Amino acid sequence: VQLQASGGGLVETGGSLRLSCTASGLPLTFGRYIMGWYRQAPGKERELVARITTLGTAWAIDSVKGRFTVSRDNAKKTVYLQMASLKPEDTAVYYCRARIGSTEGYWGQGTQVTVSS
Repeated sequence: VQLQASGGGLVETGGSLRLSCTASGLPLTFGRYIMGWYRQAPGKERELVARITTLGTAWAIDSVKGRFTVSRDNAKKTVYLQMASLKPEDTAVYYCRARIGSTEGYWGQGTQVTVSS
């Protein structure tokens, strides 16, 4: 199983980035997985940022609501995180995760997002 995350980089405050995570080798159809984006900043625990269910229902933490949008394209086996109005506190390594129910699921390798002030 591989979850290939991409799209990270260095951006100025107020800028935008779109992260992508493409899955391959999943045991079940991509559309059956809840897809999530997590992030881990230096010295902090990994936190859930946004997720999208198998039915396409999206959810995000309060600190990114209105700025980040999670979406998925099941035909492309890809989940996206559109990030706008980025702030320095959004700086972190961003990971995608595929899971079913409460299982641990699968993690991607992470992509670095750095927002300069």
